[in-house]
Amino acid sequence: MSQKVREKFATQVNTELLSAVRGLAKAEGRQLQALVDEALTDLIEKRKHERPRGHVIDAYRASRAKRETLYRKLAE
Repeated sequence: MSQKVREKFATQVNTELLSAVRGLAKAEGRQLQALVDEALTDLIEKRKHERPRGHVIDAYRASRAKRETLYRKLAE
């Protein structure tokens, strides 16, 4: 199994948030950096999938086609 290259970086975090994360790491028997890796990975995945669901877009398009005149008047 190949090791991933790690890079150090510095940042500032809310004191209560950092304390809570340190508590989680301790309770789970994990290193703080493992939780940071997990949190950053989750954030990236969440942002990748941040687009509206298909049925929502379909409902929007149907509504827009049906009520286009009303929407134009409201926009004025």
